[in-house]
Amino acid sequence: MEQKLNRNQFKSQARLPKFAIPSYYDLYIKLDLVACTFSGNVNININIIEKTNFIVLNALELNVHEVLFTSSHNQEYRPSDAIMDKDDEILVLVFDEPLAVGEGILRIIFYGKLNEHTKGFYKCSYVEKEVKKNMAVTQFEAVDARRCFPCWDEPALKATFKITLDIPSELTALSNMPILDEKLNGNLKTVYFEESPVMSTYLVAFVVGLFDHIEDTTTNGVKVHVYCPVGKSSEGKHALDVAIKSLGIYTEFFSTPYPLPKLDMVAVSEFHAGAMENFGLIVYRENELLYNEKTSTANRKQIMTISTSHEVAHQWFGNLVTMEWWTHLWLNEGFATWISYMATDIMFPEWKMWTQFLRQTSHGLRLDAQEQSHPIEVEVHRADEIDQVFDAISYNKGSAVIRMLQSYLGEDIFQVKSLSLYMKKYAWKNVETEDLWSVLSEESGINITSLMECWTKQKGHPVVYVNCKDNLLEFKQSQFVSSGLQGDGRWTIPITLSLGSYNNQRNFLLESQSQSVDISEMLPSSDGKLCSFKECDETLWIKVNVEQSGFYRVIYDDELSARLRKAVENNCLSAADKLGILDDMLALCQACKQPLSYLLLLLDAHRKEHDSMVLSKLINVCYDVVEIITDAMPDAVNELKEFFISLLQSSAERLGWEPKPGESHLNVLLRGEVFTALASFGHDKTHKEAMQRFQELLNDKDTILLSADLKKAIYFAVMRNVTTTNRSGFESLLKFYREADAVQEKERILQTIASSPDPALVNEVLTFLISDEVRNQDINYGLSGLRFECREAAWRWLQENWDKILMKYEGFLLHSFARDFVTLFSSNEKADEIEAFFASHVQTGVDKVLKQSIEKIRIKARWMESIKQEQSLPDLIKQLAHKGY
Repeated sequence: MEQKLNRNQFKSQARLPKFAIPSYYDLYIKLDLVACTFSGNVNININIIEKTNFIVLNALELNVHEVLFTSSHNQEYRPSDAIMDKDDEILVLVFDEPLAVGEGILRIIFYGKLNEHTKGFYKCSYVEKEVKKNMAVTQFEAVDARRCFPCWDEPALKATFKITLDIPSELTALSNMPILDEKLNGNLKTVYFEESPVMSTYLVAFVVGLFDHIEDTTTNGVKVHVYCPVGKSSEGKHALDVAIKSLGIYTEFFSTPYPLPKLDMVAVSEFHAGAMENFGLIVYRENELLYNEKTSTANRKQIMTISTSHEVAHQWFGNLVTMEWWTHLWLNEGFATWISYMATDIMFPEWKMWTQFLRQTSHGLRLDAQEQSHPIEVEVHRADEIDQVFDAISYNKGSAVIRMLQSYLGEDIFQVKSLSLYMKKYAWKNVETEDLWSVLSEESGINITSLMECWTKQKGHPVVYVNCKDNLLEFKQSQFVSSGLQGDGRWTIPITLSLGSYNNQRNFLLESQSQSVDISEMLPSSDGKLCSFKECDETLWIKVNVEQSGFYRVIYDDELSARLRKAVENNCLSAADKLGILDDMLALCQACKQPLSYLLLLLDAHRKEHDSMVLSKLINVCYDVVEIITDAMPDAVNELKEFFISLLQSSAERLGWEPKPGESHLNVLLRGEVFTALASFGHDKTHKEAMQRFQELLNDKDTILLSADLKKAIYFAVMRNVTTTNRSGFESLLKFYREADAVQEKERILQTIASSPDPALVNEVLTFLISDEVRNQDINYGLSGLRFECREAAWRWLQENWDKILMKYEGFLLHSFARDFVTLFSSNEKADEIEAFFASHVQTGVDKVLKQSIEKIRIKARWMESIKQEQSLPDLIKQLAHKGY
């Protein structure tokens, strides 16, 4: 009874007990790609910290055959029991005789099956000469190394690894380190890899498959290889160029060289995320690594550049210096996101990446305004909680807060001094957030811990109210919560403001709930006399949060707001500030802090807008407004769409349907967005032109009338005209999908085929998405195209298929199913219904995503009721729709 009680002490624990610590793994795996199984053994050098009858490590979905512990005195111990606890994902080894303090080797023999869930050690398929074959891939982040071999699967328990693989002789094996030796044995070969430096288990990786590759070497002698599907090695060139340049940028930035002798990047046919930063072996899904000048879009080129820069950045932030626990995940993902934009901006300054970065800020602000948000430093208690913190808080808010701090401290202190010192001080170690703050405090002379803890340890962010009284600007902060709940958060806010010109700025810290600032000296003078702000010309504006460098919302009094609208109309503001004002106003309206009429007037001020990124933001705002007005004021929807069409027509005429020689990257991106929006708003001329061009494509697949960058807009227009009785366009797209060799063409088609307004057809599409014709990793592309017109049919389909979905899929894909169906609604009644359904159905690992999604419905429901109270809104929409006619 006493023994059984002791065993139970390891249940339901967030972390492994620390009485045995690993330092070295000698791992051997033999792979059978026909049976899709693997067998292996691992010898783990461990240090027994305190006398114990137990060794507890992680293991899941493995069969353990034999276990032997050998002490440093060559005394052998075999466990009397080996308990595999599936719920806690641990292997408890019970020894009758206690193990003494000291070093020893734990040997475990095991076998397992390659799974189909793109986690742990899994199989995926490829086609060689029309024959479908299997390959094997690892994906261990966050806690899935334990599915491949027994290990201490926590980021702080770093060790060195020596990996040996037995594989079919015709295949290529890749791992973190270079190949040390290969030995042929008939149809098999044994591949020996060099021993790695210390790293966390989630960064261990190996891939076995058939590839072509290209390579290059950095100026520091690091060999970089890109492994692609056979016959597609030329499509890896862009990623190779970006990796070579990124390695140089980061080596200089951190004053620390890349720590391994090689860097491999490999494209695999099935992968749950975009890419994974395994030390020395970055794994990508194919459409994130392969770039074809003829078939890939400008948007895909940009995504690939950011993605490659992000994963290469992790080789320092995450791999060399690693978070101590998943609470500090943002140190990995926030920094990699922020610095990937920096690197991309250096490589492609014409892409204006820091303005584009505001999309990251916006995504972070939106989730962080929910009651179901969480702090950047979030407590993680169970393995199944970890996937849910790979979200817009860790990535988007994390990176935006870093940008805010960099802007406050200045580049020299933040980058040149602090981050370089941080990297040197903690290389090969694990860190917590406080370690970064300590280095920054030391170099800046500012108490960074005091400044930043309010941003990382509490959830939410502030809204800053700005009122002008005489020549005093009054600032007041409170927590911004989209649901209308009163939050009690308080922040130390770096305030930046410009008055009339970007050369006329003032910065200060708002440390209390409210503060007043005298702007008299910033105002223009007349005959040597300072004038009152209210007496100044109405074109004089005040913009707070200059260039949107701070992570907060701003709400202005009516006069300041009107002056900013005028500044937008007169094109006095930067693209970043115009984008930020739009984003803030949308959020304020959604939270019922401003009437929708204010947002529509602001949109109207953009009639002469030419900036691609501002127009892109404007389009997304228009989508949100159409969706809510459809429910709140259905009789006004058609005129609202007419207004939005009028905002975009001049851009459509300026851009045209045909690519222009030498046009900017940003205009290429915008063209597809504009015509997709016009098609969405029912613009007849756009639909007719799109259908004509689609017919040209049906007649000639190589037609020059349809560039890769325009195909998604065309396909969307086609699906908007498809019904169950007029389905030829849908059938044609399915045929294109089945015949497409380029993964990015398949992606484009999937993103649009759920866009039909016909519920019966959408049901058919959803069933197609979960068929064997669509890879699991690609289902989310189809789900992202669901439209709110067919939400009731889609929701019924989800309920009917939920049990099947739970049995078939895991992880992030379940998040997409939960989120993409649920957030289409905007009534409290539907929120109640959805909540009740999921309360009686198993949804392990998606509970947080579900709560966030249901909260979004309630936020929209509240907004809808607020809009119904704006009695003058229909007249304003009518006026704006017919303005200029």
